[in-house]
Amino acid sequence: MSLSTLSRSIEGSVAIVTGAASGMGAATAKLFAGQGARVAAIDVNAEPLAAVVGEIEAAGREAKGWTLDLSDGAAIARTFAEIGDHFGAIDILVNNAGISRFAPIDSEDYEAAWDISLAVLLTAHTRTIRASLPLLRKSAHPRIVNIASTEGLGATKFGSPYTAAKTGVIGLTRSLAVELGGEGITVNCICPGPIHTGMTSGIPDEAKAEFARRRVALKRYADPEEVAQATLSLVLPAASFITGVALPVDGGLTIRNA
Repeated sequence: MSLSTLSRSIEGSVAIVTGAASGMGAATAKLFAGQGARVAAIDVNAEPLAAVVGEIEAAGREAKGWTLDLSDGAAIARTFAEIGDHFGAIDILVNNAGISRFAPIDSEDYEAAWDISLAVLLTAHTRTIRASLPLLRKSAHPRIVNIASTEGLGATKFGSPYTAAKTGVIGLTRSLAVELGGEGITVNCICPGPIHTGMTSGIPDEAKAEFARRRVALKRYADPEEVAQATLSLVLPAASFITGVALPVDGGLTIRNA
């Protein structure tokens, strides 16, 4: 006797993961592949991307890599057409690729920081979603997860390009959840807090420890897989009534007043 008709397996699903060469993206690609998904891994950095794909294949799972600059709209369209030709359909899109550009509002390099932040962190999401929709519409359980940030729920000095983009990701997620909900396409986002990734690798360990002690309820930084596991929860076929959510994965950072 089955106690549930809702599956908690992504076995056989096709998942696109952007920013898959390192950090949370690599952890997501590996986790999904380990759960039986067929993974289309995308990143701008060819060599580390090939290493991630090779690791997945060495474990007997299926993955294929595409090198792509997500600030190039035409290249996104071409790449996603190739992914469609290769896999035939898409069940899951994870928009994870990111950059971090901080600049004071009155600095000479502010506009450059603004332009690249919006291009990679927000505009690219709209383009990958638009390119994916014809394929997602073939899926029995289509899922979109955008990786935002706790910077979209708060702010850090000199971080307005990044904060504006990540706030935009949350708004985009909510709006598309409403727009696409009638088709059964769920659209959610994850808001990671302090994570051990390439973006935070330049922060001294003692500074990380002090920040976590002061600001994070769990008093530590997270490992990338802890974010990937939350992403997995949102793309399960059983997660069929969860949409428009901005889920903090932040160790309690955003709930702590003091």
